[in-house]
Amino acid sequence: MTTPHRSGFACFVGRPNAGKSTLTNAIVGEKIAITSSKPQTTRHAIRGILTRPDAQLVLVDTPGLHRPRTLLGQRLNDLVFETWADVDVIGVCFPSSERIGPGDEFLVREIAELPRRPKLVALATKSDLVSPKRLAEHLMKIQSLEEKLGVRWEAMIPVSAVTDDQVDVVVDQLVKLLPEGPPLYPADAVTDESDETRIAELIREAALEGVRDELPHSIAVIVDEIMPRAGRPDDKPLLDVFATIVVERDSQKGIIIGHQGERLREVGRDARLQINELLGVPTHLALKVKVMKDWQRDAKQLNRLGF
Repeated sequence: MTTPHRSGFACFVGRPNAGKSTLTNAIVGEKIAITSSKPQTTRHAIRGILTRPDAQLVLVDTPGLHRPRTLLGQRLNDLVFETWADVDVIGVCFPSSERIGPGDEFLVREIAELPRRPKLVALATKSDLVSPKRLAEHLMKIQSLEEKLGVRWEAMIPVSAVTDDQVDVVVDQLVKLLPEGPPLYPADAVTDESDETRIAELIREAALEGVRDELPHSIAVIVDEIMPRAGRPDDKPLLDVFATIVVERDSQKGIIIGHQGERLREVGRDARLQINELLGVPTHLALKVKVMKDWQRDAKQLNRLGF
């Protein structure tokens, strides 16, 4: 008897930096979601797609749920709830290196109250950072949440995306819980994000590295134009990428540009290497920085920036 083909949507949830984006990238095998030590790094519901002969798993990478302080924050939270309502399986990430706290319980409670609850898998992420004894205690604590919060785990899996430990076990479990159905995307697709969106995210990731804590929420990136450099021989193409880093205040503009433009050049260098890899063509990246005052609180500006 042939095994039925399965296809559907899954997402990982957890508090900021629980390892959600790193796990998505490890499963898809390509960098789809940007990762950073700063909370609220992910801003779009990015779809990473894993296709294999028996199944197609579409992973939606959502922003972390948080208490919104701006209109952007509220829109990101709305996006999370919309995603949860649409997926077939939710993997709840509990970092093994941190105690389970009120933030984790709040998340699970929110999922438990969904009108249509997806199937749930508990993931003890970052398992490489703790001893086997600590991991066992962590898994027992995760199990106790079933009774405490009225949920049911279909499975509990320790996983490390960094060392690739048990990533395949997570995939098999997610696939098992998907409904039967044909593929939803072409077999060679790894994401449905456009190149422009992915380039903007790579620039934002480079700009986030090493900046102060108040800045991450204030940075957005617009890709203004991508064009082949005229007059280049066919065997040596070059793409010109023009992009704008948007901040909210003049003082932030100074931080991004840095002393004599050194910081901005560094951002450009880091982002360009990743853009070259993404597009498979050498690129010249021209960056400028623009102030859009309090854009996170302004509906018109948010719409312009694609939120």
